[in-house]
Amino acid sequence: MLASAQDQEGTAAVAHTTPAFKTFNAPGAGKTAYQGTSPYAINAAGTITGYYLDSNNVFHGFVRSTHGTITTFEAPGAGTTAFNGTSALCINTAGDIAGFYADNNSVNHGFVRAASGSVTTFDAPDAGTGGFQGTGGLEISLFGINTAGDIAGYYQDSHNVYHGFVRTSNGTITSFDAPGAGTGAYEGTVGAAINTAGDITGYYWDSNFAYHAFVRSADGKITSFEAPSAGTGRSQGTVGISVNTAGDIAGGYTDTSNVFHGYVRASSGKVTTFNVSAAGTGGYEGSGGISINTAGDIAGGYIDASKIFHGFVRAPNGTITTFNVPGAGTGVHEGSGGLSINTAGTIVGFYADKNKVLHGFVRTP
Repeated sequence: MLASAQDQEGTAAVAHTTPAFKTFNAPGAGKTAYQGTSPYAINAAGTITGYYLDSNNVFHGFVRSTHGTITTFEAPGAGTTAFNGTSALCINTAGDIAGFYADNNSVNHGFVRAASGSVTTFDAPDAGTGGFQGTGGLEISLFGINTAGDIAGYYQDSHNVYHGFVRTSNGTITSFDAPGAGTGAYEGTVGAAINTAGDITGYYWDSNFAYHAFVRSADGKITSFEAPSAGTGRSQGTVGISVNTAGDIAGGYTDTSNVFHGYVRASSGKVTTFNVSAAGTGGYEGSGGISINTAGDIAGGYIDASKIFHGFVRAPNGTITTFNVPGAGTGVHEGSGGLSINTAGTIVGFYADKNKVLHGFVRTP
């Protein structure tokens, strides 16, 4: 394991503001618990992509323009049965969207949708063809696409082992595995995000099912890293989720008590951890960074001691501003979460209302 310089910031001061929110629902989104609209990404122009789950529990992709117009779409071959369909996960500055779809046999496949609306599907080499195998998958739901149209993601082979991949804009796919990644079922490597330079971040499971974060440079060199105090037990450890133009990485880690914490790793390798002061400190409570923009602002979410979700944005100086979306529920597994932040500091995410139905939101600073 390649250790990097690290420090611990601890629990940051929290600012409270009254931001502007717009909420929205994709046409056709279901209206019962755990159905609804899940925005996943916003680009510099303010165009949003994500997916929604309809009343039959089928997934569909959507893109929301800066004017609020929502266009839904399907990948060719996407399934029309429960928990199959199209899941859009990321968008670049040109408006190109990447994600995956599950066919009617629950096999996963990748896709890229150009800003013009044309959709190209693809499969990673050696991707499995059995149920819940293939390229992408709902159990992780992380893909990245950069300005050039290069895509980072993951696939599951016929032995249920995960592997990372990068797909260039011309369609060439290169798979990779992080050193130390496990080779057993449900172990392996996940590519989560890619920046303009072609740097990829993600994580891998080792043979003990512990998580470790990594950064892969455009030349293929992979460097693993850990957040301080990250646990080393099953389902504990460090995950890389987002990488910005400068190569700074945001993510989260789980300690030995299964509490979540956020971190930011500078391109120099220095790791700074942080916690939202209102976050719970029990098992499966705490804070996590999900998206980092060019300026170094981080959007994410935290879970309080009552198991309610809340959003936050962390400035580069460490100041954390928390927020709750109007209409968000206040019961267990309800509330708000930020999933993506663009260069202007606009945040997109979802909230669960008192009936646990999901809705999209846009938060402007």
